[in-house]
Amino acid sequence: MKANVYFTREITPEKVVELYRALGVELPGKVAVKVHSGEKGNQNFLRPEFWRPMVEAVHGTVVECNTAYGDAAGGVRDHTESHRRLLEEHGWTKYFGVDLMDAEGPDVVWPIPGGKILKEDHLGRNIENYDSMLVLAHFKGHPAGGYGGALKQLSIGCASAGGKALIHSAGKTDDRFKTWEEHADSAAFPEAMADAAMCVAEHFKGRIACINVMKNLSVDCDCCEVAEDPCMKDIGILASLDPVAIDQACIDLVVNSDAPGREHFMERVNSRNGIHTIEAAAELGFGTREYELIEL
Repeated sequence: MKANVYFTREITPEKVVELYRALGVELPGKVAVKVHSGEKGNQNFLRPEFWRPMVEAVHGTVVECNTAYGDAAGGVRDHTESHRRLLEEHGWTKYFGVDLMDAEGPDVVWPIPGGKILKEDHLGRNIENYDSMLVLAHFKGHPAGGYGGALKQLSIGCASAGGKALIHSAGKTDDRFKTWEEHADSAAFPEAMADAAMCVAEHFKGRIACINVMKNLSVDCDCCEVAEDPCMKDIGILASLDPVAIDQACIDLVVNSDAPGREHFMERVNSRNGIHTIEAAAELGFGTREYELIEL
């Protein structure tokens, strides 16, 4: 069965809410709103003012987790104290309740039955305080995963610092202070991302919605302190109940675009085997690559 993916070319905060309403769902209980809050120095992330009407519409709490890449990468989101300061500097705490889910340990460990690579997912323990999840993703490229969208938000985004290390190392270690290798031609990392995304998606099954905004389309992620400027024109906003379908739809919109930067963007995706994350997620069965794009 095809998944419904709603799409608009108009990128405004009001259109985000309109697309969410088109899904015909009301997320129950306490809603975790997963955003990418942006690394210090990053110029491309979507600001809290843009997301504000959507977060307020679901009475949600913005959730984030610490990163795993450490001081050598130049970021400040790898330690709770500096991460919290940055959340304040970027304006998130001005508008919303913000929960750094792994600020205090221990992590929660959820099993992943049938995972391709991972047997378990390590998450910020506060994730268990929420009844439903709204995934707000800034769709863009990524230095390791090729691209970032809904599946990345569910996997890397919800993982604790140790959980991020576990995914990046394809299950070898959850020690964030150890080094790990990611191979561009390897299936292991994208499959580990798909495993972790499935774990969170299944936990919130029937109580999850996804919105991807195709704006500021850089080949680099919002986790990059120094990100390349956008290489493509803005495309639009998508919404779906299916995290696999929405990411596939975004990739297809890039591929079918006539923007001059399309090849540069897709070179990043393909050189990191990024589409295999979508393939693996579909094989795991928690979403489908088949969709109907419904333009509003």
